Amino acid sequence: MPFIPHTEEEIKDMLDTIGVDSINQLFDEIPPELVHNKLDQIPPRMSEMEVTRHINKLAKQDGTPTCFAGAGAYEHHIPAAVWQVTTRGEFYTAYTPYQPEVAQGTLQVIYEYQSMMAHLTGMDVSNASLYDGSSGLAEAILMAVRANRKSKGKNILIPKNINPVYTQVVNNIVKNQEINIIEVDYDAETGLVDHQHLHSFADQDITAVVVPQPNYFGLYEDVHSLTDWAHQQGALVIGLVNPMSLALLSAPGNWGEQGADICCGEGQSMGVPLSSGGPYYGFLTCKEPFVRNMPGRIVGMTTDLDGKEGFVLTYQAREQHIRRAKATSNICTNQGLMVTASTIYMSLLGSTGLRNVAANCIHNTDLLKLKLQGVDGLELVFDGAGFHEFVVRLTDANAADVIAQMAAKDYVAGVDISAQYPELGQVLLLCVTETKTAGDLDDFVAALQDCL
Repeated sequence: MPFIPHTEEEIKDMLDTIGVDSINQLFDEIPPELVHNKLDQIPPRMSEMEVTRHINKLAKQDGTPTCFAGAGAYEHHIPAAVWQVTTRGEFYTAYTPYQPEVAQGTLQVIYEYQSMMAHLTGMDVSNASLYDGSSGLAEAILMAVRANRKSKGKNILIPKNINPVYTQVVNNIVKNQEINIIEVDYDAETGLVDHQHLHSFADQDITAVVVPQPNYFGLYEDVHSLTDWAHQQGALVIGLVNPMSLALLSAPGNWGEQGADICCGEGQSMGVPLSSGGPYYGFLTCKEPFVRNMPGRIVGMTTDLDGKEGFVLTYQAREQHIRRAKATSNICTNQGLMVTASTIYMSLLGSTGLRNVAANCIHNTDLLKLKLQGVDGLELVFDGAGFHEFVVRLTDANAADVIAQMAAKDYVAGVDISAQYPELGQVLLLCVTETKTAGDLDDFVAALQDCL
């Protein structure tokens, strides 16, 4: 908030009205050891002009590095019109549209978003939406447990080659709900799900199987055989996908003979800037039989008394504002502003534009792989085809040190995943999107070669 209008008298009147002595009393539930009153690097008092200069000076320390990192958050070109429209007052300040008679515009935008996401993922229904991709996966798992009533074991198979942060978030959310998260190994040679390890769970009570596409290493999984195997075990299939890749890849609704049952992921790549880590949003789509188990807002089209088309929130009996503790979810944010941006982004690009973006990402990824082949001290870990990302091993250097050296050259040189996958050695997860030119790739390779 750039301007706080409250005077000392107004603050005192507010405190008197609610019957407390100070602002600090409103936060007295915070343990004293967690309270830090002194900001050591901030001067005690500044004028507005001095504050602005000081903040701008701090912001410049971040610089504007060239980004070759991904790992779930991706730098794409966002047309100027996207946020010019998104930040109009009609969208920017709109709250969850509980009153359809005054929120038809917001409801229509959400309905358009749901239609696009359902089409993109090949599913029947989309919600709008969830906090982020990782909590979206957790919600998909909870949804699968509710929906697969034939399974009593609450056993969920999750490959080790999905984003480790997603696995951590899933564990945090579901571990106290008697749900068992069982990790499935990946093949050390290919980087793909180890089918032999997966098949060792055959004929057991499996509630759901998470199928990534692409996986965390950027590689394409054999989603058709994984989906068919899961269904043969009586398990539901949760597709964990990068939505941008679906402009070219087979939609989860078309995987195998029956298609995936639920699909989720992170929507940030569709028109939302990196923005130092957020806000982002999670998407969730499913087949129609499971819609009543789906958390989050769902907008439906209807007709009014005059027969005119209109939009309303539907299936609200699932929601926490009606069912409280019995709701399908109590993580209630729908990240509506981010969803609005994604809707405008997808509308502007259309299916052809999205395909072009995805194709250019693949082209640049393959081109960087080719250019790195001649760099001493570096080798490609997996040689399979993939989207956005790939893993390189540093044979004579420490990954964290190389990232630090590249930062000094104004590069975000990938993500160090050595701690999460120690069996791979010192490795970097590199990412390339459509925003890079051949010259950008040459400069990056030269800088990396210099560091190594």
